[in-house]
Amino acid sequence: MKKIFYHFIMMTLVLLFTASGSFAGDGISASSYKAGDVVEITGKIAPGQDLYLAIAQQEMFAPNDTNGVHEVKRFKKDSKKAGFGLDTKIPPLYYLITNVPEKFGKVDKKRFGGPSVLMKKGQGIYSTTMFYLKKKLTDIDDDARSMLGPIKTDEQWNFFRYANESSYGINTITKEGSKKGKIDIFSRSVIADQSSGNYWDKGTSVKLDKATGEFTASFKSFRHTPPNTKFDVYVNNAKIGDYSIEKKGFWMSKGYRYMNPLWVVIGAIIVGTYFSMIGAAGGMLMAAFQVLVVNTMGPVGINAANVLKPSNIALTLFSPLGSFWRYAVLEKRVAWPVGISFGVGIFIGSIWLGKYVSAVLPMQAYKEWLAVLVVLMGIKTVMEMTPKAMNKRKNIKAMSQKFNKEITAAKAEGRSAEMGSIEPVKSGLMDYRFKFWGEEFRINPLLFAILGLGVGVVSRSFGIGGGFLLVPIMTSIGALPMYVAVPISLIGTCFSSIGSFIGYLMAGYLPDMTLAISIIIGGFAGGMLGSRAQKMFSEMTLKVILAITLFSLFFRFFKIEIWI
Repeated sequence: MKKIFYHFIMMTLVLLFTASGSFAGDGISASSYKAGDVVEITGKIAPGQDLYLAIAQQEMFAPNDTNGVHEVKRFKKDSKKAGFGLDTKIPPLYYLITNVPEKFGKVDKKRFGGPSVLMKKGQGIYSTTMFYLKKKLTDIDDDARSMLGPIKTDEQWNFFRYANESSYGINTITKEGSKKGKIDIFSRSVIADQSSGNYWDKGTSVKLDKATGEFTASFKSFRHTPPNTKFDVYVNNAKIGDYSIEKKGFWMSKGYRYMNPLWVVIGAIIVGTYFSMIGAAGGMLMAAFQVLVVNTMGPVGINAANVLKPSNIALTLFSPLGSFWRYAVLEKRVAWPVGISFGVGIFIGSIWLGKYVSAVLPMQAYKEWLAVLVVLMGIKTVMEMTPKAMNKRKNIKAMSQKFNKEITAAKAEGRSAEMGSIEPVKSGLMDYRFKFWGEEFRINPLLFAILGLGVGVVSRSFGIGGGFLLVPIMTSIGALPMYVAVPISLIGTCFSSIGSFIGYLMAGYLPDMTLAISIIIGGFAGGMLGSRAQKMFSEMTLKVILAITLFSLFFRFFKIEIWI
């Protein structure tokens, strides 16, 4: 009996040694990494085989997992077209590192950018390349198809393609885009050695000796991988272990990005100063800052826009509050009847009408029609600066001359320039008159309340204050000088911001609190600085700045990325 037991022990040890020996050297270089670190995996496969290294996030996601009201509707609609179920689960972050990427898809041209209303699907003003996954799982040969780790069914493959190749999938599920210039083209999924020259393979190394089967593969982990995210590692469909990604920097839980809040404060100060000077584009510029610098994305299952917009409203609400003390109390140049009527219309448009319009009109088409409106306002603003137009508006010309004379005198005497104040002449629902620098201006508050409804719709849809529409409306339709239009615009943006924020809360969308607080601090400080800085510029200079801003927004809406 003792002899049999001895042989049993020896055979068990031999089997264990043999089994472990066949994977000798196999393994992951560490059990945990910092976000953005290089992950290296070494090992040995059967000689002559190709390498299929699948790295999959352990926590899977299905459309049914989201609690976002807009996302639920979108997934129901898209699931029918793309061919996946609402209970289909995939790993949000998934990478297949291989020496034969062509078995899973192909590299082809990708056109992007420009107005979709003028271009058919697949067209664009820019051209690049991307890796297109095969349309069906059955298009992949049997051997390669079995190497995908947790992705096994047709529905999973369809959902995987949707998450990695559609802009909505990237911004709602994967949260990682392979950028060309400043635009996300697709999410990296199947990657190969960087010697391919493809931009999505940058930082990836695949070394395979087919004669012996020995390999070393490494890739750069996503620098915004959430803290404590665990990944399973499969080598040719055999799970060999797992590793976790630890945080690297300050993590914004709803912004879903690593970012030092101090940089957000600085960015908000700069944007808030600009916004308070011209009363326009604060929300748009803060949105651009969030997209290009912070790269706000939102948690898995929530579209990036539904976190970015509520966070963005912090600037369009608190930056005006920072400038009100000077504009309203010290300098008394707020035409309150116009501002309140405008604000009420905007509030109603943002909290009530906005949700219906944004639900009916596709966002891309909406942006492009808005771009047309913006460029028309930009042209109108430029036309207002011509001598012929200035001669027609004698009150603005006279006011500008008085102000410029005051600026010259203030510089000569080494003091701050005095700003004129609003002197009411007549109040009425359809006829409000006031004097500014001794010149009389007339405006219809009811008309501006009606126009405010449209601005409110835009504000709600984009998560902005609407100042880029407010100021041109007041200078063009209302024929008001910039020094009066800006304070009124800031009242309007406060109303629109409050209405939009309430609308988002009612829909269940909350901002990232760290991001929002940082924007509030910077925006309030920028508002104080901008209200002081405005008097340093002439009426003409402020209009030039406004025109440049409007034309820049035109390019932005049409996805014309002039820096690419």
